[in-house]
Amino acid sequence: MTSLRTLGSSGLQVFPLALGGNVFGWTADEDGSFAVLDAYAAAGGNFIDTADSYSAWAPGNEGGESETLVGKWLASRSNRSDIVVATKVGAHPEFKGLAGATIKGAAEASLRRLGTDHIDLYYTHFDDETVPVEEIVTALDQLVKDGKVREIAASNISPERLRASLEFSEREGLARYVALQPHYNLVSRDTYEGELQDTAAEAGLAAVPYFALASGFLTGKYRPGTTVESARADGAARHLESERGRKVLAVLDRVAQEHDAEIATVALAWLAARPTVAAPIASARTVGQLPALVAVADLRLTDKDLADLTEASA
Repeated sequence: MTSLRTLGSSGLQVFPLALGGNVFGWTADEDGSFAVLDAYAAAGGNFIDTADSYSAWAPGNEGGESETLVGKWLASRSNRSDIVVATKVGAHPEFKGLAGATIKGAAEASLRRLGTDHIDLYYTHFDDETVPVEEIVTALDQLVKDGKVREIAASNISPERLRASLEFSEREGLARYVALQPHYNLVSRDTYEGELQDTAAEAGLAAVPYFALASGFLTGKYRPGTTVESARADGAARHLESERGRKVLAVLDRVAQEHDAEIATVALAWLAARPTVAAPIASARTVGQLPALVAVADLRLTDKDLADLTEASA
């Protein structure tokens, strides 16, 4: 049985890989999404990450498709109490930004789509600097007081605004962020490492990094001279053009071979071992993509493996 990790100062216990829901209702239809969710749960997974805006960008979609599918799955499997559901507010076309009233309306809409009476972890998706942190935190605190949200968190926020939010929560005795969702992986370390990571560490926040596999680059399927059919191929392939990307792939290849592991598993294991990180997020469009992701729960890299990867990605 995989040991669950405690999410920051919260009471939430999560599997060390969060399953990204951005593909549900976009590149994975209902049957495909259900198959992935079933396989993830069967592997011991209990941490699903979605957002109210997924997948408003896809033609014919209006946002909320992912939450709706997750909600249908939870209802059909009667497993709501076993799953930690994380969703986000601020980017849905009808609920843009983080004004207090917007947060309240968006949360109600998310609860309806998810078919549940509470959200376990509720993130501000993108900080909205036009709204004072006091207004944002107060609105989130009200959702917690009303029993609609268990814990709150932030994504895509500056260290200054994060600190201001935490200080306001402490001062007023309101709900406080327990987690942070930064853009962080072996080839993108600059956004998180430094002031943001230091702030998270000081405050005891758990990091739940997105783009953990750099849009698929860190699966190892992107190589010089290869073409990959994927909605995210352009974003991933650009890492091949950098010296850092090529160095990282070389070390990943070696470490994966030594552990008889998939390259993606090694990349996720490096991330899972970083200070503050509780569970990287990765998505699977098909059941076949899932084993390499959930295997992170059982892969222990050596200190040398970790150091070599850290150096190659510097």
